[in-house]
Amino acid sequence: MQPRRMILVCQNERAAGKESCRPSGGDALLAAFKLALKERGLKGALRAVGTSCLGQCAGGPHCVVWPEGVWYRGLQAADVAEIVEQHLVGGRPVERLRAPAPPPESLQAE
Repeated sequence: MQPRRMILVCQNERAAGKESCRPSGGDALLAAFKLALKERGLKGALRAVGTSCLGQCAGGPHCVVWPEGVWYRGLQAADVAEIVEQHLVGGRPVERLRAPAPPPESLQAE
């Protein structure tokens, strides 16, 4: 089954002393998305995947809901249920967690 949406969760880890998503909770965030999708019966139609750097290291962890390109930042595992219910099921992005889409030229992996 081809997923209709993907949740891309940054798993990048930069050199010591530099802010990045994985040490900021990216691994826990990815696990929480995978579990929430499975528990809600959405696995297959939606897929959460870990990615390398999304080019927005500060304020992470970050994720992008694809294909619509909705960015979220500074997330915690506790935010996942709200994103799944309101955005992925209900179609309304969670504005309080949303990040502006970065300009394409800023999306350079580190």
